[in-house]
Amino acid sequence: MDTLLLPQELRIELKSPLGLLIRGPADVTMSRLRNIISSVKPKKVISVGDIVSRNMLENGLKIDIFIVDNKSMRKPIEPLYSKADKVLPLINPAGTIARDAWRVIGDAMNSDGLVEILVDGEEDLLTIVAVLLAPENSLVIYGQPEEGIVVIKVDEGSKRKMLEILNRMRRKPEN
Repeated sequence: MDTLLLPQELRIELKSPLGLLIRGPADVTMSRLRNIISSVKPKKVISVGDIVSRNMLENGLKIDIFIVDNKSMRKPIEPLYSKADKVLPLINPAGTIARDAWRVIGDAMNSDGLVEILVDGEEDLLTIVAVLLAPENSLVIYGQPEEGIVVIKVDEGSKRKMLEILNRMRRKPEN
């Protein structure tokens, strides 16, 4: 898989939630998320983003993989301290899905315990890869700035939606 670049027209579209939007502050969103996790009993729970990952870990929610870049709204923040069993580094520049993202996120999916993917660059678009690589009946959760969190249930429909987005991205010519 080549490195993929996000075209401008898709950038605007991706500002809309790709799943169920739960509005509200962390106490509200984490409480609702806890209920969803207990009713869905997901195979894997993957969070994408520093604030949502921190909130999930601090609230003791089930989490298998969290993808962070030590930034919030593109500004550096205090790195997340967790007792991850495995930390996988990934270079993923802003506005791209690096070729290596597939391998690293795939490794995380096949690992046991808590896995942290530490991104040098930006993690936003990795939600797409996470949904495509997660087993069906998993949950991928990411933050929706200024609104709350978005929960994507991984199934045929959500995978198809992510493939449609991928197919609209531009391939970066490899050197």
